Amino acid sequence: MENWYWWMLIGMAIVTYIPRAFPLTFLEGRKLPPIVTGVLGNIPYAVLGALIFPAILFVQEGNILFGLIGAIAGFTIAFAGANVILVVMGSIGVLAVYSLIF
Repeated sequence: MENWYWWMLIGMAIVTYIPRAFPLTFLEGRKLPPIVTGVLGNIPYAVLGALIFPAILFVQEGNILFGLIGAIAGFTIAFAGANVILVVMGSIGVLAVYSLIF
């Protein structure tokens, strides 16, 4: 393998390691303010939304309605209080019926 490959691999390892090691090293045993805890607690939801939203629009090429129907079904089922598995299975079921009808 070429030399640049190893430097890239080492760089990616360092960039991945720093955000994980920093809190363990410097924040160990400290109580974070409630606002910081709230922000950190919401990061996974924000990242998940940022990853899913573009996929909703481009799930089927040339048919944005397909993704929007699946998203609306998923939001509705989730808002009703179902767990993640039921939300996913419900969205798949709604889109299966939609694809059979249209």
